[in-house]
Amino acid sequence: MGEIMSGLESVPSAYLSIGFLTILGIIMPLTNFAITWVVRPRVDPARPHITRSYLLEGYERDHSLYPRRLTTFECGSEPVGDAMIQFHFQYYWYAIIFLVFDVAFMFLVLGGMVASDATAPGLEESARQGAVEEAKSALMLLGIFFTIMSLGVWYVFRKRGRIYI
Repeated sequence: MGEIMSGLESVPSAYLSIGFLTILGIIMPLTNFAITWVVRPRVDPARPHITRSYLLEGYERDHSLYPRRLTTFECGSEPVGDAMIQFHFQYYWYAIIFLVFDVAFMFLVLGGMVASDATAPGLEESARQGAVEEAKSALMLLGIFFTIMSLGVWYVFRKRGRIYI
């Protein structure tokens, strides 16, 4: 029991902090929804083209002069043409390749953390040798993983957008 722990002091405190952040993450959006529901202007049931605020007395807005408010907007402008368009699927490949390399670099960072643990000061020589061997094997596996992913990306770029699904 006299051993000094680094980082978190105990497992229950770690779960307590995760639980607290989870509850906070649920309460914050719900509070925002409740405040918005109270403050927002509402449509008058007797006159559907008028909105008024129950919080700010005297605030009424007549929307009958704005017939465009019931139309569909895309980025603030009127939509033009049909919704069904010919879209090149190759643009999705660029997004998929980005995600693949994003995940790959996340694993590479984890491999770097394993390697930094192997060179941490204060380790005994026998523990350091085991950590170095573990780091070498982890980095070798990460290198194989990254090589296989790079070969897949090379194959996609070699086809130059002629990928058919």
